[in-house]
Amino acid sequence: MKPHFNPYSLARKNQSFYEISFLDKRYAMSSQIEDRPEPIMNKIAFDGIIRAVQPRIRLIRSFDQSSHAYLGFVLRIRGTLAAQLNEFTVGIGTGAQAKHQFRAGDAISGECLPVADPEKEPVEYYKTSKLKLTSRPETTPTAPPPWHRIPPDLPAYRARGHRRLDARTYDVHCLTCIWACRMSVEMIIDHWNPGKKRYRTETFCYGPKSCPLYRPGPTRKVPGRRGMSWTEEDWVDEQATAHRERDE
Repeated sequence: MKPHFNPYSLARKNQSFYEISFLDKRYAMSSQIEDRPEPIMNKIAFDGIIRAVQPRIRLIRSFDQSSHAYLGFVLRIRGTLAAQLNEFTVGIGTGAQAKHQFRAGDAISGECLPVADPEKEPVEYYKTSKLKLTSRPETTPTAPPPWHRIPPDLPAYRARGHRRLDARTYDVHCLTCIWACRMSVEMIIDHWNPGKKRYRTETFCYGPKSCPLYRPGPTRKVPGRRGMSWTEEDWVDEQATAHRERDE
């Protein structure tokens, strides 16, 4: 009898930054969903000045369990999109960031597409191409926070661990900081029925624990089946960052 091919086995060997638990869910669902070709769309040209480079991460929650999908980086750009002045976010892959080493203040151009499913992405546009670093002005470093240097790679973020960050603090103080992150959050309400999901965004900080601007905000509740909920208490963040000193 011919053995059944299991793509999950291949994915486990080449999982990159996707965590195993995330692959488990995706493979379980993949056999129930037909492949549907995406509609052909013309890409949108953009150019402008980068205000921030931050990690592009999706958080998957299932009651008291969580995992992360490390998608790349978020570029927050102030410039022209489809010939209109705007401020917008564009998602790029790890390869593009490794090649160009983007940082705040860089002038760039490229093409992109609107995100097909905004609930699953922390950016407005993605699938970028023709990326160019058109200029990098000489800047005088300013004392952090916020931190505006070239961000580390994704394994460094993963190794550091994060703490929850108050959403208003993110918007007011941390919008341009390399250590701040607004994640798209996918919540599986019932693990017996993984198709039942809700979505939201949450903000986190990967920065030094001594940052004077940091505010954790209220604890976060994760909905579960039959009206139950789980509260993510402070000890979760303390455990995730216990290996770091205050100024790391």
